Formats: sequence, C-alpha cells, structure tokens
Amino acid sequence: MKPDIRHSNRWLSTALCIFLFFVAGFATAAENAEPRRVVFDGVNTEYKWPLKELAPDLPSDWTDYNFLVLEMRASSPERFQLQIFTKDAVVAKRIQPFQNTWVRAAIPLVYFRRAAREGSDLAATYNKHRESYWININFGGWANLGEVEAIGVQMDGPIGRPALEIRSVTLAKDDPGDAVLEPKVVVDEFGQWIPADWPGKARSLGDLKKAWANENASLKPGDFDYDKYGGYKHTHASATGFFRVEQIDGRWWFVDPDGHLFFSAGANGISTGSGTPTANRREIFAALPPAQPGRGGRDGGGGASFYTWNLQRRYGEDFNAAWGALTFRRMGAWGFNTVAGFGGSPPTAITKDGAHKPYTIMLRGQLGPNIMGMPDVYSPEFEQRADQMAQRCTTLKDDPYLLGYFVGNEPPWPTRESLLCDSLLAGPNSAIKSRLIEFLKDGDTPERRKQFVYDAFDHFLATLNTAIKKYDPNHLNLGIRLGGEVPDEVIKACRVFDVCSINVYKFAIPQKSLDRYATLSGRPLLGGEFHFGAPGRGLSGGLRQVANQTERGVAYQYYVEHAASHPSVIGMHWFEWIDEPATGRNDGENYNIGFVDVTDRPYREMIGAVVRTHHRLYKVHAGKTSPTERLPKGRSTAEVLTGADADETPAK
Repeated sequence: MKPDIRHSNRWLSTALCIFLFFVAGFATAAENAEPRRVVFDGVNTEYKWPLKELAPDLPSDWTDYNFLVLEMRASSPERFQLQIFTKDAVVAKRIQPFQNTWVRAAIPLVYFRRAAREGSDLAATYNKHRESYWININFGGWANLGEVEAIGVQMDGPIGRPALEIRSVTLAKDDPGDAVLEPKVVVDEFGQWIPADWPGKARSLGDLKKAWANENASLKPGDFDYDKYGGYKHTHASATGFFRVEQIDGRWWFVDPDGHLFFSAGANGISTGSGTPTANRREIFAALPPAQPGRGGRDGGGGASFYTWNLQRRYGEDFNAAWGALTFRRMGAWGFNTVAGFGGSPPTAITKDGAHKPYTIMLRGQLGPNIMGMPDVYSPEFEQRADQMAQRCTTLKDDPYLLGYFVGNEPPWPTRESLLCDSLLAGPNSAIKSRLIEFLKDGDTPERRKQFVYDAFDHFLATLNTAIKKYDPNHLNLGIRLGGEVPDEVIKACRVFDVCSINVYKFAIPQKSLDRYATLSGRPLLGGEFHFGAPGRGLSGGLRQVANQTERGVAYQYYVEHAASHPSVIGMHWFEWIDEPATGRNDGENYNIGFVDVTDRPYREMIGAVVRTHHRLYKVHAGKTSPTERLPKGRSTAEVLTGADADETPAK
C-alpha cells in the first residue's frame, strides 16, 4: 500500500517515496483506499489473499527480507493465525493483538523460517514479546520464503464475531519497530485497558475503595472440613509430621503432617507484583507506578506493576501484611489449601502472626548454562552446582508446611531430541558436546540421538534427586512439571520422583492420558498448571478460552472434578492468581487467567464455581460423587464433545 501522495507533482513525489522505501530496505504494498476488514464467525474462519490481489507491488521472493510489517486493528484480543502460503507449504504463527487500537506490527520472518531453539522452558522458547502485540511461534511449521503466493488469517472458535482490519502490508530488511499508532494512550492509571469497556470497570479511586470495602465486609471463612494444613479432618492415616503420599483403597492421596488425607487445591503466582515492560513505549501509559525495587514497580524487577500500585492505593506503602492477611482469608473462603507454583522461598509475605499455608518450592536456574533446557550434565561443575542448589533445602527441612520441591518446568526438548543434538553440536565446547560427538561415532541415527538425550536426562534427574535428599530427607520431590507432548521415556524417568507433575492445557485431561502417566511413572499425579480465560478488557483468553467470566467457573469445575475423579490425581494447581498485564508480561503474554484482576478485585462470577468445586472435591476424588457433566459455553463445548481437544503447549 503506497502512501497517499498529495503534492502537486504527483509522479515525482511517488517515485521519490518508492525510492526512499527501497533505500531503507522496504518493499511496499500497493495503495489501498480502505482497510481490508474481515470478521471471524464460525468454528473455523479463514481469509486468504493472493499477493497480486493484496499488494501487486509486493515481491514474491522474501529471501532478503526479515520483517513482515502490518498496520492493523483488532476488535478483540483473541489470537489469530497469520498464514504465509508458499509454492510448497503453508506456515503460520499465532498473533496476539492489542484490542481496539491501530498498531504497527513488525513480525520477524525468522519465526516462519526455522524451528525455535532458544529458551530453557516452553514459554521462554515460544512466547516472543513485541511492543504492540505478541507472538507465539509454537505453531504452523517452517518453510523457505522464496516463493510466497498469498497471505491469510484464520481463527479457531471465535467469541463474539471479532473483526480484524489491515490497512498496510510491507516488507523490511531492518526492524522498523512496533508502535501503538492510535489511540496513543491505552492503559489508564489503574492498569486497565482504555480502548475497551466492561461492567464494573473502575472509573475512579472511589469506585475501587468502595469495592474493596464491600469485599472485606462480605468475605467469610469457608467450611471445607480442613484441618490447619488443609487436610480433611474426618480422615485418618499415619502421621509423620511432614507431607507424604500414600495409596489407600486404590486411590492416591497426599497425607498431611497430622495424618489427614489431603488433596492439593492450589494457585500459582500468588504475589504482590505483576510487571509489564515499559521500555520504548512509556507513552502508551496514562501514568506509571512509582518504583518498587524487587516488587515489580517501575524499573524494579519486572517493569511496571499496576497491581502493586493498586495495593499501595489500598493499604499504603507497607502493604505486605495487609495483603497477606486478605490473601489467606480469600484462600480460606474459596477453598484453596496450597500456595503453588514458582516460589523459590517460603511465602514470608503471607505467614505473619503465625498464619501458614502449605506451599511448594521451585528449585531451578542455578545449574549453569543450558541448551534447550538441558544443562551440561557431564561437566565436573554440574554435580557441584546441583549440590549448592540443594543446600537451600537445609533451612526448609523441618518445615511441616512445605509440600515439596519442583525441580524444573516444561523442558522444551522432548520430541525434539535430534534438534537438541544439533544445537549441542553447533554450540560451544562442553563436556556434554564431547560426550555426544564420541557417542555418535558408533552411528548417528534418530534412535541413537534419542538414547543419548534420555541417558543425559536420567543422569540429570538422579543427580538432582540425590542432592535434594542429602539436605532434606523429609520432604517430597514433586518432580519436573512436564508440558506439551511427552514421550514415554521421559515419563518413565519420573519414577525417581515421589510425584509425577504434569501441565495440561485442555478442557479436561482425558482419562486415558492420566492412565498413561500413572502407569509409566508408577507415581501419583499432580496437575501443575491449567487455566481458562475470556477475551476482553484488553486481555487475551489464555490457552483455553470460554465465552465469559461465568463460563470460566464452569470450565474450572469441569476440569478439576474430572481430573480429581482419577485415582492417581492428588492435586490441581491453577495458573495463575492474578490476571497478567494488558500490555503483557516479560514474554508478552497478557491472559485473563486470574482469580483477581489488576485492581485487586475478585471475579465473583467465577469464584462461586470454584467454591462449589472445592466443597465437592473430597467425595469426587474418593469416588463417592461423580464429576459434573456441565460443559462451559464457548469453543470448549465442541472440543470436549468431539474429542478434537488436541495437545497445546502452554505459554508461560
């Protein structure tokens, strides 16, 4: 689309404009008076434009270009697939647009050309932050872009007939930068998305103070038959003073320190910060939070955290104690008994005055450089690093509230073992690289590459497990939280753990999948992550989206109860407690997946179903009550009923 030239010498100006574009490394599309507007309606809606129709001046050979640059506006933050049709292939990536704002999106073509290798877990590998949108690249394959024939957009299961407008399509060799074009300011002082409206949107601090006061007055203790650890008071097993696991009458359970059966109902991300990057785009915020170093304030540890700023508005500068007290009250009222997820230390902010909740610890990130999540396990330093990491357990070994340790999260190499070997061989000299070169001298086949990777993985797990038990023989090893497609060999390796942990983003985990994990691992199963979101408020719907906030609660009950009905499942942990920022966290993700929003207000429509689920949880897991059969409205119904609910890699 050529610029609109309005000078008297139209021919000369047009020629000069084209010349300047090409000097700058751009290929420009043909002039188009009106934006192309499409509406996504139906289970699967797709639009495709041949290059000659879309942009006659756009070349078909994109070999020398590095960015596809779109000016676009989306009525909804629902993701869509951007498709590139070549002579021999169709490649696609997921675009997560900002809502109701014109943006320039410079989309790196490298993501369409080769497989992703960078990143220590799935989210770091596949989520890519950009300034005016974000992109997930674990989708749609890769291809040579030498003969591009068409561009397309496609959306699965849209909610509310979302529209997409595209008014410019160009190519660039150098990154022209992303930008919010209009309106310029899209986030208000409370962290809410300005170009969208919804019931209950805060118009003033007075609105928030009134809502906070109403919640504080109405929040009552729940009655879930829990003891002080969250175990079921009416049940009895041997007490050891620490959490353990036991199979009783054919069903696995956690057993709490007092000897009561315990089903872990937890949430990840219970914290006082939820930061979004502000560099290169400060002008899109009406105001930025004051600095809160180490707690996600401006320029402190996580960009700008509007959630933190709203806690300051609610409680003052020293808000930890009051926030912690309310958080524990919420957990008690809603039936949550576990502070789960990525914590590297006990949740001290919410343990003041003798208040405690069971919690998990994530041990990772101190094992040296890694490639695709695999550290140099044969380096002489690896065992030392593992030992140093495990020394942290010494101070925790006597804490009865510690549920156990996670030792990793969603390694990105399973099913890509050959690519991992390629990356190791292309990487710097290391002990694991030397070991691989020697191993492949006897034959370089896909099977032998897998064998090498699985042997390295076994060594990795055995080393960690030994180190942890050395410093803490009292607590459970909850294993690596496996995500995405997981080969049998990886699941079998989890036998060294006390619990096999899995992150499954579906509307329900198929019982056959749970059977497979339980049989291959020989261990009880813990769900480490799942969620459901509703697109709107400037927030995307998450890896599994439903129609609205009420249906998020319906989806929660369906997922949790169907998982809990399996005899091997001993807990489910939601991702996550707080909504992600509308302008994205550090990797761009901006999901509506919280129990509370950025203004620290609960989603009441959802919480009712959460409470109902937790009241039923014991009987469902004990096999005394059948799980609910009510399905959430939205795309979920078709997927669950037809079995079309394919694996999807989580993006965190």
